[in-house]
Amino acid sequence: MEQPETRGLIERLQSRGGRRLVIGIPALWLAVFFLIPFLIVLKISFAEPRLSIPPYTPLLSWLHGLPVPRFHLSGYRYLFTDPLYLRSYLYSVMVAAVSTLLCLGLGYPMAYAIARAGEAWRTFLLMLIVLPFWTSFLLRVYAWIGLLQNDGLVNNVLMSLGLIRHPVTLLQTDFSLYIGIVYSYLPYMILPLYANLEKHDPALLEAAADLGARPLRAFLRVTLPQSLPGIAAGSLLVFIPAVGEYVIPTLLGRTDQIMIGRMLSDEFFDNRDWPVASGVAILILLLLVVPIVLLQRVERRELESEAEAEAETQVQARVEI
Repeated sequence: MEQPETRGLIERLQSRGGRRLVIGIPALWLAVFFLIPFLIVLKISFAEPRLSIPPYTPLLSWLHGLPVPRFHLSGYRYLFTDPLYLRSYLYSVMVAAVSTLLCLGLGYPMAYAIARAGEAWRTFLLMLIVLPFWTSFLLRVYAWIGLLQNDGLVNNVLMSLGLIRHPVTLLQTDFSLYIGIVYSYLPYMILPLYANLEKHDPALLEAAADLGARPLRAFLRVTLPQSLPGIAAGSLLVFIPAVGEYVIPTLLGRTDQIMIGRMLSDEFFDNRDWPVASGVAILILLLLVVPIVLLQRVERRELESEAEAEAETQVQARVEI
């Protein structure tokens, strides 16, 4: 028979092996599909463009049989000295921020209504939220072109109602850009908010009402603080892809203002300036690291506050006993 010490050692080894396997698979996935491509892009960003295949200089050159690194900062210097890139970055951040706020303003009431709906209605409403994903993203964006163009459905309806006499320019404007982004990314805001709101205990609102809190005050003091993690998760899911969005600004956006995703594509495929394009991609990644770090801080504070509240509850329970 196995001794208890031997059995305990075997169980610890098995638990360690299972833990390493669970952690190792996502780590391998991130290393293959994120870290290695990131290092390749980072390497290209320190090269110089040239008319060859590949269209950039190598980082290592051989001198007297020894490898000599050659790092060039001309791509990054070009990004920080050309005002076109700065305007593109600021415009992209502004569009992403405004789109995130619009998605939050529309998505929060919808998620709250779904979370408070009955079981039968909840499944149906969630299906309506997910239903657009069954259609191609490109086709959904193209559909807005037919709706918003001068002879499209929106202008025809407004003219038939007598609200306007001549077609209004809706396409290739900031309005059409925000419409496309909000329509495309609204489900990414609703689903995390619903997952958070659905877990709230209705008894807390009832207790707040018994203590004399009006519905608005109860929402601001009870529901809203509990939903902050869902708000942060949904905002990141909208903000991060909206910053580098390419398809929607190209089809629906302004022609006199280029977002950074379009700038990245032009540098790669039209100008064939891979070092500058890689520098743009690195700066976009660094820009997106900031909201991710902020989200981690919010989640950490939430966990610490929950742990402190649970510890206080246990202490009070022991004192009462």
